Amino acid sequence: MHHLTRRQLLKHTAVGVSLVCNLAPDWQDLLASQNQSAAPYDLLVKGGRVIDPSQGLSAERDIAISGTKIARVTTTIAETEAHKVLNARGRIVTPGLIDIHVHVYDGVAPLGIPADPNCIAKGVTTVVDAGSAGAYTFPGLRQYVINVVNTRVYALLNISIVGQSTFSPENPHGELLDLRYASPKLAIRTIEQNRDVILGVKVRLSRAIAGDHDLAALGLAREAAEAVKLPSSTSI
Repeated sequence: MHHLTRRQLLKHTAVGVSLVCNLAPDWQDLLASQNQSAAPYDLLVKGGRVIDPSQGLSAERDIAISGTKIARVTTTIAETEAHKVLNARGRIVTPGLIDIHVHVYDGVAPLGIPADPNCIAKGVTTVVDAGSAGAYTFPGLRQYVINVVNTRVYALLNISIVGQSTFSPENPHGELLDLRYASPKLAIRTIEQNRDVILGVKVRLSRAIAGDHDLAALGLAREAAEAVKLPSSTSI
């Protein structure tokens, strides 16, 4: 058995205390990291005015989010309960808005605008593109817009295979002036291949768009819609 003198014991004890003191900040960081990793929520939206018509709610609330789900809405949630905190004081917090008539085939449809800067950036999380694309142009809408933007985009398929790519104020010649561009067969095929995002069939019937073919074009749109059991939408 090894015996230490009092002097040796004090020397070793002093070294031990010194090591503990030097390690203390690291232990504090570690504990803080562990506490943060143990936080039950990923994001806390703090102090905003929550407006939720479904609950009749318009008041200051804290919102805790786990993953992609709203986990808790209440008057006060401690900031230590979330990995990240977003200060929303003085701002309105509301469920994502839905716009059921947009044109976001930017660069193809003359009426098209970029989706994200005009939709999700302004609180509109979900939109329905109202017939910008037809059977021949829809693959591009899906590949270059629907599949890549952060805004959730659904679509109505134009009964015209070229969609709204022909008409603009500078070139007012509509997509249904020639009914050979209206194809229920191709519309049906496109819808069957994209049922997860196509919600219906679109037809535009104003004279500038369809000329004297308005009722015939409507009939073709109804034919496609009924075949796939989806609604048809008209506009002038």
